[in-house]
Amino acid sequence: MSGHSKWSTIKRKKGAEDAKRGKVFTKIAREIVMAAREGGADPDSNSGLRLAIDKARAANMPKDNIERAINRGAGVGDDAVQMEEIVYEGYGPHGVALVIEVVTDNKNRTLADIKYVLNRNNGNLASSGAVTWQFEQKGYIAVAAAGADFDEFFLMAADAGADDVQQEDDIFAVYTPREDLAVVAKSIRDTGHQIEERELIWMPKIEVQVETNAALQIMGLIEKLEELDDVQSVASNLELTDEVAAALEAA
Repeated sequence: MSGHSKWSTIKRKKGAEDAKRGKVFTKIAREIVMAAREGGADPDSNSGLRLAIDKARAANMPKDNIERAINRGAGVGDDAVQMEEIVYEGYGPHGVALVIEVVTDNKNRTLADIKYVLNRNNGNLASSGAVTWQFEQKGYIAVAAAGADFDEFFLMAADAGADDVQQEDDIFAVYTPREDLAVVAKSIRDTGHQIEERELIWMPKIEVQVETNAALQIMGLIEKLEELDDVQSVASNLELTDEVAAALEAA
């Protein structure tokens, strides 16, 4: 299981409690805003928006919040706002590489917040291009595995253009070429499977292994970054071993 998949699985297990506290609403609203801005306000013709709305409903996000986010992204009414996506690069403790994706309406505020968290946790910001060469962008789709046969699903996903499929607990983790994410996701949905997540991720070309305490320190920094409202995701080239994953789940 890749580091991204392990971390996603851990966050899903903890997600129900986070959703109850409303912690995820801001991030989901930003996903809706960007999806509506890029593909329009109609979820029937915008699969990215439909997935973001499904995620919002699963988190019990109020209908008014969802509609307001769609309007913001589509530039409709008083809720219209200019948002932008930015990728920041940095290093964590022990030289681990970080790719930090944000959606913000105030990049000066966002940059200051990221610098503060990095500096307080033995990390630092890097110049553009200093880190991303160590990664490649891939499509990632998490599909509910309940009631599905893995071998049949694997063949269907491969025919649709997936690079790889892995079974991880209660999901099938599907990896695709960057440009084929939407096509593969549509094929999966059209065959009646439930998509839990769909996103572009930064996958490290080579993972770095450190001892467990050091890995927990790095993951602590990543969690603090992901807690920032404007940060959508953080990727690293840290190898998330089973021992570290178990320690994170127990935390």
